[in-house]
Amino acid sequence: MNNIYLLIPELKTRHSFAIATVIETKGSTPQKSGSSALFDQSGLISGTIGGGVLEGKVQQIARKSLETKESGIYHFDFDHDISFKQDAICGGNATVLIDASTAKSNVIFRQIKKSLHERIQGILVTIIHGSGETNVKIDRYWVTSAVKNGLPKHYADLLHGDVKGMLSVGYPGDFVKKELLFSEEKGSVQVLLEPIFPPSKLIIAGAGHIGRALAHLGKLLDFEVTVIDDRTEYANSENIPDADHIIVDDIGNAVEKLEKNSDTFIVIVTRGHANDASALRPCINSGASYVGMIGSKTKIAMVHRSFIDNGWATQDQWSAIHAPIGLGINSKTVEEIAVSIAAQLVLVRNRNK
Repeated sequence: MNNIYLLIPELKTRHSFAIATVIETKGSTPQKSGSSALFDQSGLISGTIGGGVLEGKVQQIARKSLETKESGIYHFDFDHDISFKQDAICGGNATVLIDASTAKSNVIFRQIKKSLHERIQGILVTIIHGSGETNVKIDRYWVTSAVKNGLPKHYADLLHGDVKGMLSVGYPGDFVKKELLFSEEKGSVQVLLEPIFPPSKLIIAGAGHIGRALAHLGKLLDFEVTVIDDRTEYANSENIPDADHIIVDDIGNAVEKLEKNSDTFIVIVTRGHANDASALRPCINSGASYVGMIGSKTKIAMVHRSFIDNGWATQDQWSAIHAPIGLGINSKTVEEIAVSIAAQLVLVRNRNK
């Protein structure tokens, strides 16, 4: 999983580091609100807030913040004309929170990692006291449907509707920034609500060349990758180093045993139509968001006819299968085929959100 918060528990024994988060944007900007990156004194560790000029400036500020131990909020303007060679000219502006006090939230980051490992979704709630470049205090809380008391009561009451709504949709929605006004005396705080969900599950039936290339791309695209094959010489971590899980078993049986839901994407790229059919049968009407099968027009037509004639699928159920698989980019090589499939996976995943 590529979420930067999952790295933090592993970094706790290292020297100090800062989290930079884009908390507000207007107009055209390098990244949207919610984009985050980790920095230490040597530079960027992971993530991005847009690269280029903005990231370079934030990196400099993060280094100074780590020296002073001061968190702050910084504003960046990209509305320059082309004569400003050292600045971005996107036409918008961005506000970035730099948290140099990450150690105090180590428990929260460990909770996030544990929840995602157990495939439990949640909301990272960040409370910001202050609005300047210094003297900003940050408190973080992790709220899941199982941990309803993750917030202090006064915040839980005020944010109940927002948190409940964000958890109920079943997929990671938009990053939200809002202001809570308590009273004239107590003033207000800024609140960031960041949905963090487990990665979508990518099940690849077939550990051949395409399965191997697709596992690599799937990992880069933040899927939890499972690869299945009945051949030990292919289904192993040396051949598929990017897979989170490798299953050596009869392909049809293995696919049938795996849990499938709206967050499951299944790609069938086995070595023959018999294996394809056995992998495909348990996918019919399974609730998976995506089921795709590779093959020539002749092979797909043959499998189609077999499924309809045997009553294994209705015509509507067959129409939901992506066969032939992948986007039409005139792919030829193994790598190009894997790219076309990965692009289709992203397209379907983003449509679901």
